[in-house]
Order: sequence, then structure tokens, then C-alpha cells
Amino acid sequence: MTGELDRARDTQLRNIEKKTGKTLDELRKMIAASGLAKHGQIRGMLQETLGLGHGDANTIAHLALASDGQTAAAAVGASIDDVLAGIYAGSKAALRPVHDAVIAAIAPLGAYETVPKKGYVSLRRKKQFAMVGPATKGQIEVGLNMKDVPPTGRLVAMAPGGMCQYKVRLATVAEVDRDLKGWLKRAFDAAG
Repeated sequence: MTGELDRARDTQLRNIEKKTGKTLDELRKMIAASGLAKHGQIRGMLQETLGLGHGDANTIAHLALASDGQTAAAAVGASIDDVLAGIYAGSKAALRPVHDAVIAAIAPLGAYETVPKKGYVSLRRKKQFAMVGPATKGQIEVGLNMKDVPPTGRLVAMAPGGMCQYKVRLATVAEVDRDLKGWLKRAFDAAG
């Protein structure tokens, strides 16, 4: 699965280079020369000056501001697998198979973009449909964007105005079950 994520990320980066006519190194230099330091400012500048969509500008801004202290050039070379290795390091390493099982459940639904964040990954189509990352040392959290779904003991409704409308916590691969797959599909379809 991580190979598929790496290929998707690489395809996205190649497409950004084609759209902008700039190499990733040239984009990095452009961002550095802008003097902008905040993610939203960089994303906005890329959207305005290069005509990039939110997702592509967001990816480049994230890479330029690598949350683990890497330089922008090093971050652009980082694979999704490298980012996930950092997120699921140390005491959270045992959660990586649960994360991979969630991603495997989404893969048959169709194309989407993976955008690394600090401590989790955002999954997007036209808009974000899910977030996946460690919640504790023993659980990952899957945030879901979907509407009009009655909460259950497992599917928890979030306060309005947040990044996601619902969340589900998972501790084992077995919890990536029919219910979770149904919620993932509903969120995926709504983002498309």
C-alpha cells in the first residue's frame, strides 16, 4: 500500500511541475524568496501566483514547511512512507498496521490525494474526506467528513466548525470492519 501512496504522491508532484512549468527546487526557491513563513500564506501565494488548486498548493506548502525541521529540499524528497514512519515512530509504531488497514480499505474507492500534516495525514478528493493519525499510544483516530449520519457508541459526532464532523478510534486491524468501510465510503463519495 505504501508503494501506491508513494506513486500517487510522485504523480501529484510531477503534475504540479507540469502545471507550473517549475521544478520542485524552483518552487522551493520561490517560496523561500517570498519571505512567507506561515502555511496558509504560502498556500495562498501559490494559488494566486501559479493558479494551483487548494490541494496542490497545500502539498507544496506542507513540503516547504516540513514539520519535522527538514529543509524544503529534503522534504520534497520525502516519501509518504517516510512521513508515516515519522508519525508512527517509537511507542506508536504498533499502530502503523492499523493505519495501513484503513488506507487499504479506502484504496478500492478510487483516486484521492494524501496530504501529510504534523502528526496525521489528510485524505482529499475535491475536499478533505478523512484524516488518519495516532490519537494515543494505543489508538489511531479516523476523522470523517460526512453529513446526516446518526452517531453511535463508536462513531462520535464532533462539535460544529471542526476539521471533521465525526471521529472513530481504532486500536486493532480487526476494527477496520464493514461499519468503518461504510463510513469511509460515505465520506469519500461526499468529497467528490
